[in-house]
Amino acid sequence: MRKIKSLILAVVIAFALTACYTLEHTVGTGAQGNSVEHQRQWYALWGLVPINEVDSKQMAGDADNYTIKTEQQFIDLVISAFTSVASITVQSVEVRK
Repeated sequence: MRKIKSLILAVVIAFALTACYTLEHTVGTGAQGNSVEHQRQWYALWGLVPINEVDSKQMAGDADNYTIKTEQQFIDLVISAFTSVASITVQSVEVRK
């Protein structure tokens, strides 16, 4: 019973110490329409080594004006809570044209 309480406490502390964040970059005059591309960026070793490559320029295509939003949403925190045991974390990348 003591192990279960310790595990629950560790999970609660892990969630309490994490935070959501948003970084937004405007290219040109920013997004002009409602077209959105969305991908997840995966990292190993708690964010030190990228597993996949998310290329925001490729996501924007031939658009000259777009907005890039990189964020860690609540769902990313939930995914990371399960995968962080294997040192894997995730964040969302969105390009709005």
